[in-house]
Amino acid sequence: MEQHFIIMNTVTIPHVTIAKEILMDTLFLARLQFAFTSVFHFFFVPLTLGLSIFTAIMETAWVRTGNEKYRKLTQFWGKLFLINFAVGVVTGIVMEFQFGMNWSEYSRFVGDIFGVPLAIEALLAFFLESVFLGIWVFGWDRLPKALHAASIWLVAIGSNLSALWILVANSFMQSPVGYKMATDGSRAEMTDFAALLFNPYVWKQFPHVLAGGLVTGGFLVIAVSSWHLVKGSKDRSAFETSMKFGAVYAFIGTILVTLAGHTQMQDLIESQPMKVAAAEALWETENPASFSLFTVGNEKELKDVFAIRIPGMLSFLAYNSFEGEVKGIKDLQKEYELKYGPGNYIPSIITAYWSFRFMVGAGTLMLLVSIVALYKVMRESYTFSPLLGAIMFWSFLLPYIANSAGWILAEMGRQPWIVFGLLKTEDAVSPASVVSSGELLLSIAAFFIIYGLLTIVDVFLLKKYAAAGLEAAQ
Repeated sequence: MEQHFIIMNTVTIPHVTIAKEILMDTLFLARLQFAFTSVFHFFFVPLTLGLSIFTAIMETAWVRTGNEKYRKLTQFWGKLFLINFAVGVVTGIVMEFQFGMNWSEYSRFVGDIFGVPLAIEALLAFFLESVFLGIWVFGWDRLPKALHAASIWLVAIGSNLSALWILVANSFMQSPVGYKMATDGSRAEMTDFAALLFNPYVWKQFPHVLAGGLVTGGFLVIAVSSWHLVKGSKDRSAFETSMKFGAVYAFIGTILVTLAGHTQMQDLIESQPMKVAAAEALWETENPASFSLFTVGNEKELKDVFAIRIPGMLSFLAYNSFEGEVKGIKDLQKEYELKYGPGNYIPSIITAYWSFRFMVGAGTLMLLVSIVALYKVMRESYTFSPLLGAIMFWSFLLPYIANSAGWILAEMGRQPWIVFGLLKTEDAVSPASVVSSGELLLSIAAFFIIYGLLTIVDVFLLKKYAAAGLEAAQ
């Protein structure tokens, strides 16, 4: 994160300098709080998206075959989905309050536009999801099998529609469309809702998030199923089936997330070239442009200290050709100064660079693990060595790393803009006279404690019911 904080007074102890007053800038604290709550909330969102669909697939298999094994698997994965969903809802509510409290200038500037997809998400998608989730939970043995299965499919559709509407709002921040500025220039006003909904950025971003959900759900299924197989669960046959579905699900999701991410990057070359340049530590414009395998850079002087690069590879990723210009940070800074006026338009290079590599690195490992898992189930080999069993189990962490790193890149790589080209982050925060730094510090501490407790509860419940097996789920 850019260092907007102010260090006031310091005292020196032998060999140690201790800051007495730190983190007292309201902009930094507001950003810190939103980053903490949003990243934490997003731990739960992809699993909700992916596990809801997987649960629906399991129940559909039960309806079509009548095999009781699929019913047990539906209830097992459905219980884990419910635990994750409950905690995810709680953590998401906080974020909407922050728009009005910590980011009142942002809400005033773009509220007419940003509020519409958020309202639709709550009134349409979330209500659809919640109502049919209740029907699904309480409808076992009360509804016809096909109708009961339809209810979980509607839950899955509602979950993913929620994500869509949130991304419609976020995509306006990334690439504003369908608006005009008020006559006094104080706020943006919607002029074309269809343009907002069909913003090209939405339809590059949504498939990426949806596929990320499939991957997250798939790798949890692989992790839990492989654990039961290694431990010699009495429900071995059911978890072999679960492993088979999970491996296919994770492999498809990994391929889709890779393709969607590649498409999104190609769009960023045009819509947010500074984000791409920062993610590659590309200081100078190049044609063909090289891809960085490893770079140690000097951000102040905008130059490499040490770098290993693959010639032409960045051009290939951007244009599917080893020829093609990718603009560098220095030239883009000059362009933005001419277009938007004097200022620093360069995001935190180290944040963008390493978040991109954590995302791609985790994605590469996911592809390798999913291929191994798919190979094993195709051969109907469900025995795992201790090492392979450990890899299969801990692989569930990889989508969380990739998802979190991807969102850090998406949001931090856009800086200094909160709405690209229209409103800077520093101009969007609530005035210190409205929300003080002390209040922000207190709320951050409170959220840290509450979210920490929620994490403990969530992990405890997921671990308890995942380990308990199929009987406990019923």
